[in-house]
Amino acid sequence: MEPTTAAAEPAATRSTATAAEAALLLGDELSRFSRLIHAWKLRAREENGGGDRLLLARLVNYGPRRATDLAAETLLDLSTVSRQVRSLVDRGLVERTPDPEDRRGTLLSASEAGVLAFQQFRDQRNQRLARLLEGWTAEDRYELVRLFGRLNDDFAENHHEIFGGTLGVTAPTATAVAGQGERK
Repeated sequence: MEPTTAAAEPAATRSTATAAEAALLLGDELSRFSRLIHAWKLRAREENGGGDRLLLARLVNYGPRRATDLAAETLLDLSTVSRQVRSLVDRGLVERTPDPEDRRGTLLSASEAGVLAFQQFRDQRNQRLARLLEGWTAEDRYELVRLFGRLNDDFAENHHEIFGGTLGVTAPTATAVAGQGERK
């Protein structure tokens, strides 16, 4: 079992950590989180429809897109996206229509079956996450979403400076969403 870093630190150290000290602890936790998410993704790929989730999510949440835009937004290679789109179209989960702005191009959109498949994927994910968070207080769950959203916002805003390249279109921020509703 891996030792936890931030949780093992005394409260006084956590509350007075400098940005550099927090970065060290956060870096360790992000590495650990990344490995856990990678393992979760590998398992999800083995499940029925595991490769469909990302592209369907973009199409359901943000509307019709060109394959090149999907590739940029998902940080995937265009050949990978094209192969996955072909499979989604063949199974009736995605539809192709001429791009009204450029009739030579094609827009991809989620079909009714694609929307239903995405909703099933999302519900399954949310049920798993809810089980993980059952033992947390409402305040801790709220703070997790708020702070994780803030971290994602900062990563997205500073991605080019830190890593080079662009991220493409991003989702509505979790901090903005958290600020719209009451704590639950």
